[in-house]
Amino acid sequence: MSTNKRWLSVIAAVLVSSAPAVFAAEVPASFDAKNCKAEYPKASLMNEEQGTVSMSFLIKADGTVADSKVDKSSGFKNLDKAAIKSLSACKFKPGTKDGAPAETWTKVDYAWKLD
Repeated sequence: MSTNKRWLSVIAAVLVSSAPAVFAAEVPASFDAKNCKAEYPKASLMNEEQGTVSMSFLIKADGTVADSKVDKSSGFKNLDKAAIKSLSACKFKPGTKDGAPAETWTKVDYAWKLD
């Protein structure tokens, strides 16, 4: 094998072996929806308001919420506020970066439905 081909093989091997570290996956935080429910606002119940609110939460490495925002409204401010308030108090499973718990953003859709 020529010297150039050997160096090319060594460089390719180094790049392949270091690829997982360079392109390490970020896993977003999550939570158990069964253990974290929002109480239906009384005014929304009386007005028969329903809808799905899409939110983003910045979750710290310890699973608590650092920040939150509404990405897409349910169409009703009371439902949006109740979802943000309730889910912000929930304990999340922290996301990871390079396999270690880390602060990450996660998206949550919360559906308000009348039975």
